[in-house]
Amino acid sequence: MATVKICGLQDVEVLKSILHLPIDQIGFIFAKSRRQVSPAQAGELIRELKAHEEVAASGGGGGGTVPLTVGVFVNPTPHELAETLREAPLDIVQLHGKESAELCRFVKSTLGARVMKVVSIGGADGSSVEEQLAPYAGSIDMLLLDTFEPHVGGGSGQTFAWDRIPPYLEWTRRNGIPLLVAGGLNAGNVEELIRDYAPDGVDVSSGVETDGIKEVTKIIAFVERVKQHASSAG
Repeated sequence: MATVKICGLQDVEVLKSILHLPIDQIGFIFAKSRRQVSPAQAGELIRELKAHEEVAASGGGGGGTVPLTVGVFVNPTPHELAETLREAPLDIVQLHGKESAELCRFVKSTLGARVMKVVSIGGADGSSVEEQLAPYAGSIDMLLLDTFEPHVGGGSGQTFAWDRIPPYLEWTRRNGIPLLVAGGLNAGNVEELIRDYAPDGVDVSSGVETDGIKEVTKIIAFVERVKQHASSAG
């Protein structure tokens, strides 16, 4: 069943409103973005998630899965990462820039978080998938494909050519890690993506917003499309 990641959360009340849903990952953006949060804001949201987890574990209800937390960074320094994780203890660090395999290994070994490396599809890089990713073999825990956006690194709300997915999927299968896909996804097109290309997960941000604000009804519709497709396909 495909992993669902809802990215760009900023509001505690929205978070509380979606915790009953089968969402697997919640993303907080620390890079420059209109969805950017501070480490202190992310820490508050993570505490809300932990409180929900404790209530569910004690049999106090709440339902739903407890999502993993993901922090989105673009070309951070090791110091920036360490300072952020001190205030916001993330499960996964998503690296959305030109970060080295060495930095990925630092996150895993020193900071104790998993690493999701992003490849932006549609830029000028003409190298093969193998050339792009060979340095990262064994240094990352998951790969995310997103639409190339020269100014903000991602979050453009635009899809890329999905026929570019198969060689990346082959690489992740060979290296035993999951492949997630982002870029312009919404409740209207995510089922087609999953049916035709079978990524291990999907990542949405602007596709569940209205006027730049997360909308709970759109999040519900997106999650239902993904999980219902998985159920019917199984």
